[in-house]
Amino acid sequence: MAEGDTLRGSCLCGACGFSAQPLNREAGVCHCGMCRKWSGGMFFVAECGSSVVFDESAPVKRYVSSDWGERLFCGVCGSTLVWQMRDGGMQMVSTQTFDDPDQFTLTTEVFYDEKPAGYALANETKKITGAELMAMFAPPPGAGE
Repeated sequence: MAEGDTLRGSCLCGACGFSAQPLNREAGVCHCGMCRKWSGGMFFVAECGSSVVFDESAPVKRYVSSDWGERLFCGVCGSTLVWQMRDGGMQMVSTQTFDDPDQFTLTTEVFYDEKPAGYALANETKKITGAELMAMFAPPPGAGE
């Protein structure tokens, strides 16, 4: 897969087919409590910018989970599909929904401070706490004044 390649994916039942262009071959996992409850474990994602396009008849449902983010899932089978900014500007697609999830290499864990003690990943990853992640996206001091 080259940067910018368009990949296909779908939910468990196939009703929510989509195409997306991952920004690279890196994957991350989120350990936050919301992602764990939503996905049933770690949420493995690939950043796809704003490139996700669902097939015309896809029964995609949205759950607004915060002031800035929403979660997309299949309205038929309930499969976890995409976490995105509410404006659609950043879309994090579940790597497991792509037809070939093996093309991604896990590099980053976010909300590492919320990871349950009952599991650990074997490979070396960059580990980012929730506070560190929020600081990365916070507006610069004085913005909006």
